Amino acid sequence: MILKASQRSGAAALADHLMNSLDNDHVELLETRGFMAEDLHGAFAEVYAISKATRCRQFLFSLSLNPPQDHVASEDQFLDAADRIEERLGLGGQPRAIVIHEKEGRRHAHVVWSRIDGAELKAINLPHFKNKLRDLSRDLFLDHGWELPKGLQSYGVKSPLNFTLKEWQQAKRTGIDPREIKQIFQSAWERSDSQTGFKNALEERGYFLAKGDRRGFVALDVDGNLYSIPKWTDLKSKEVRARFGDPGSLPSVAETRADLNRKVTHQMRGYIDEIKSRQTQAREPLRDEHRAMKAAHRAERKKLKEGQSNRWQEETKARSARLNKGLRGIFDRLTGAAQHTRRKNEREAYKCAKRDQAQRDRLVVAQMKERKKLQKRMQKLREKQIQDRHIMMRDLIASLRRLRNPDQLQRDRQRRRTRGLSR
Repeated sequence: MILKASQRSGAAALADHLMNSLDNDHVELLETRGFMAEDLHGAFAEVYAISKATRCRQFLFSLSLNPPQDHVASEDQFLDAADRIEERLGLGGQPRAIVIHEKEGRRHAHVVWSRIDGAELKAINLPHFKNKLRDLSRDLFLDHGWELPKGLQSYGVKSPLNFTLKEWQQAKRTGIDPREIKQIFQSAWERSDSQTGFKNALEERGYFLAKGDRRGFVALDVDGNLYSIPKWTDLKSKEVRARFGDPGSLPSVAETRADLNRKVTHQMRGYIDEIKSRQTQAREPLRDEHRAMKAAHRAERKKLKEGQSNRWQEETKARSARLNKGLRGIFDRLTGAAQHTRRKNEREAYKCAKRDQAQRDRLVVAQMKERKKLQKRMQKLREKQIQDRHIMMRDLIASLRRLRNPDQLQRDRQRRRTRGLSR
């Protein structure tokens, strides 16, 4: 499993994010251990209250567990990974919560521990936790027989498609996959060795280089959205400055926006809006199918949960009835029969709990298989729409360049007239 972790505060915001059922197909609170409250908001509020007796500001340790895309992890696998992680990091016995998310045909989990030692009222130090998690992630891949990602094979090969939550949210607002945007910026960087070359490479894909408010390099799309060059190329600011020099010769953000607003005509914006509208309409049938599937899957899980709960209550009553009461109960305790019955009940209860867990896992695997088929169709449509956007941007940039160079526009018109006469 890929393990990503951070020390953080923001108890309420984290609980909201983890229990968000709008952006996830399914959300399951698998475990809350060591808390008085049984809900996530109450549990994290307890940690925050205890942390006020210390100087610790980042009182939570949040971790995501991501199995390979083609594997559906079971509840036992998530629990086992959480146990191994807390033992490796020195968080054993600390209050923790585990939440499972399912989205876009993938299943992953989040584990959150309290960093506050309740007995000594101090924060538990977690030195080198990233290196420890890297090693443990590699162990988990090998133990489960999964193919190691390149980053774990060589320690340090970072995926060029990694992006932060802030980058994801910005790209989500524009309606374009952030991986697509990041590839555009990184490809332009690799293709160019000068500021002019980088500027032209970006403009081919619909992004316009400008000077940021702090004299850094930024880019704008045709809608005026702002992108930091170091952030979207995964580079440091000094690396960008070393290759491109000072951005002083570039227009400011305000000037670039004004230039785009002036040159992108109403007809061009209508073309952009038409493409966006058509793509949105094309996605609607799949979104409707997704919503219906999600509702049906949730209903199936609810039915299973209720059925298991009723069966558990009946089985618990049956086990309880085996223990005699009154004088017979006293006799059983004296002879040891009561202790034998309790042990038998505990073994049966454990078997029943594992049976219920296996039923839940089977249902999840079956539903995930159905969800992945839908996700493949959605991905195929997404890739086609990416190509359509590239074509749109190519035509748009050609029009913009003609607007910037009236002489070139005149030459193009003359060339079309010449071709017409030759025919």
